[in-house]
Amino acid sequence: MTKYSREFLAKIPKTDLHVHLDGSIRIPTLIELAKAQKLKLPSYTEEGLRKTVFKDKYKNLLEYLHGFKYTSAVMSDRESIERISYEFAQDNFAEGVRYVEPRFAPQLHVTDDMSMDDVIVSVDRGLNKAKKEINSRKTIKNGIEPPFDYSIICCAMRMFTEGFSEYYKRYVGLHPHMPSYELFGLASLDLVETMIYVRDELGIAVSAFDLAGAESGYPAEDYKKAYELAHKNFFKKTVHAGEAYGPESIFQAITDCHADRIGHGTHIFDDTMVNLSDESERKLYVEELWQYVADSRITIEVCPTSNLQTMPKLSSVKKHPLGEMIDKRISLTFCTDNRLISNTTVTNEIALVVDNFEIKPKKLKDIIIYGFKRSFYFGGYLNKRRYVRQIIDYYEKIEKEFNVGK
Repeated sequence: MTKYSREFLAKIPKTDLHVHLDGSIRIPTLIELAKAQKLKLPSYTEEGLRKTVFKDKYKNLLEYLHGFKYTSAVMSDRESIERISYEFAQDNFAEGVRYVEPRFAPQLHVTDDMSMDDVIVSVDRGLNKAKKEINSRKTIKNGIEPPFDYSIICCAMRMFTEGFSEYYKRYVGLHPHMPSYELFGLASLDLVETMIYVRDELGIAVSAFDLAGAESGYPAEDYKKAYELAHKNFFKKTVHAGEAYGPESIFQAITDCHADRIGHGTHIFDDTMVNLSDESERKLYVEELWQYVADSRITIEVCPTSNLQTMPKLSSVKKHPLGEMIDKRISLTFCTDNRLISNTTVTNEIALVVDNFEIKPKKLKDIIIYGFKRSFYFGGYLNKRRYVRQIIDYYEKIEKEFNVGK
């Protein structure tokens, strides 16, 4: 097994392409904001919250998601959202992450005093403040290190109820006779319209559209119009798929949503989850699916720790399909999903993988660099190419510094 020092993994330039902003708040900030907003927490100490809410292990997905009740609640005003976004960027840069794509559902945070536009602008303001501070460092200004950058992914929810937020409460109230699947699709379309406005009129770095939430029972075809609108307006597309549902969810993401990347994709090889009675047909379906994903270079955003925490059947990372993805040379990138909820970092995720799978230095470099190549970079194609070249040069410099061979 090829060994890598923790120092090397921390220093190499990294990406996080699948990370939820509301799942990545600093606990001291959460406590401070909750007190200021008079929101009740199970504990007002970091130790207490680690014990009761934000754990290393969870019984199931429901327990894992419980923490969002508190993190989402404090994102209720512009100042709080800006601060959380600023700290998020700083925390990533502190562990060598040079490019991030935080995702969040703006509709969860709309209030009487804050529109969807305001939510997105506040996130961008915090990220941009951190970016400017980070990139003002001499080592970056002088070209010794590559700069920090980001783009924003907005998430629609596959399903929601009146209790999700004030926005959803009003939305349900305004459409009392609309079937739920139409309502969910309409809300996602509304979000894309907002994304178009804030990108094209306000110049906000919104690059992509995502669909999050329960997969089973909420097929991607219900959100087809929203994805078609995003596609026609040159947004990139990613979809949470193949996490809580099977290969068919990934197929829907590709065919109905024009997915450029897949969030999680954990069950891409699981033919037992395919809704066909004949075993040979199920196996053929899976074979053709992964072949298409691989050949099309549709990147899978792999979140190992999160998967271990939310899938009880996945008893060890060694049983994660990540190994098969690597063997089959599927395009993938290592992600955190939620820095707080999963109590992890990108460095931790990479360490977990290289400690359990044989990944040679050249392969590790290819995977890390591919995170930058398959990013939804906001600054234009030619700038992206120059940026990736900077990253490659810096990565190779770190390899030499730590004497990491080919």
